[in-house]
This record gives sequence, C-alpha cells and structure tokens, in this order.
Amino acid sequence: MRVVSLVPSLTEAVAVTLPAVLVGATDWCSHPVGLDVTRIGGTKNPRVDRIVALAPDLVIGNEEENRGPDLEALRAAGLRVLVTEVRSVPQAFAELERVLAACGARGRPSWLGEAAAAWNALPEPAARTTAVVPIWRRPWMVLGRDTFAGDVLARLGIDHAYADHPERYPRIPLEELRASGPDLVVLPDEPYRFTADDGPEAFPGLPCALVSGRHLTWYGPSLRAAPRVLAEALRAARR
Repeated sequence: MRVVSLVPSLTEAVAVTLPAVLVGATDWCSHPVGLDVTRIGGTKNPRVDRIVALAPDLVIGNEEENRGPDLEALRAAGLRVLVTEVRSVPQAFAELERVLAACGARGRPSWLGEAAAAWNALPEPAARTTAVVPIWRRPWMVLGRDTFAGDVLARLGIDHAYADHPERYPRIPLEELRASGPDLVVLPDEPYRFTADDGPEAFPGLPCALVSGRHLTWYGPSLRAAPRVLAEALRAARR
C-alpha cells in the first residue's frame, strides 16, 4: 500500500498507525516530528505531477483543507482519492476509522481508543462561557458555523459568538468583535500564529486564552491530549 496525505492531521494519523504505507505528504505536515517522506507542496497548492509520480494506491484529502480542482486533477490522472469531512468530534473519530481502514489498518489503533475515551470522559461543563475565536488577522476572521474547532470548544464549555453566522469562517471587523460582548477571546497559534505579543493587545480588558492550534483544529493522535491541554489553557485565561 502506498498513500499520499494532503492533510496534516491525517498524515500524523497514518504515520503513527501505518508508517510503512505513507510515501508523500504536504510541506505543512509537521507531525510526527522527523517524518521522512516526499513533500508534495502545500495543502492548497499540491504538486499534482509529483503526487502522480509517486504512484500512490490512495490519496487522502479533506473537503475543507484541499481545493476541489486539485482533487479532481488527481482523479483525472487515475488516482483513487478519499475525501474526508470533519465538522465535529464524533465525525472526526468516524472519519479517522474510515481513513485508517482504507490504508490497511486492521482494527482500531490504541491511540484512537485512548482519544475516544478522553473525550467521552469529559464532564458536563459547570458553566458556559461566550468567546470570540479569531483564526486570522489582517483581515480578522473568526470561527463561524459548523466547524470542528467550534465543536471542540463547545464540549469544553465555550460557546463561540459567531456559531450561528451563515459563513463558516466569516470576516468580522475588529470593532464588531469587541462589541459582541464576549467573556473570553481564544487565540490559537494556527493557522495564524497568535502570541502573547500579537493578538491580545487588540482586545483590551478581555481575558485571552492562547491555545495550541494543533490541539484545537487537528483530528488525529493529538485528540488524546486535546481535552486536557485546551482545558488547562482556558482555565488559566479565566483566573
């Protein structure tokens, strides 16, 4: 089996579970650390010719992270392409099992069972907090409706202010974000790398939680630690 992954989350999942099958991954696939496979460009601009030259049995992508024309070009070249859709934690587990089975896994890997157990063990939040969750600035963009990261936060007691927006990642002027009256601002370090010096200054007087983007937005082995890592960061910001 030869697999090319166009999604960092799925790259890590396959590499940890079936390391011998992965032959190609994007330039943004940073985990596992030290991953040694052919790099095929970015998630939004993969090198179709390089992927075809690898002669994979399967290319795995995602409907949000990858562009339709690139996926169609791979299919037109005669490659089998599996496209995932992940907009909630339960859907992430279902799609991971589907991807790993397609890559040749026999049964659920231990890390996936541990991750499911960690999320199933989450207690019901004692109180709920409303947050603005920027994912980009210049222009400011935030979580909107129907997102995986939004579902992750909801399970931790965080309701994001634009969950009912018609767009999934709307552009919202900073003045409107401030005026929406959030209790908290959640600032991940990807896709935009918010830091203590880049982000909180835009929201004076509001507590800001700097969180791991990998634990907030990735669906793979990082799901094992995500409930603990994110909950700790959120608690620290609200003290």
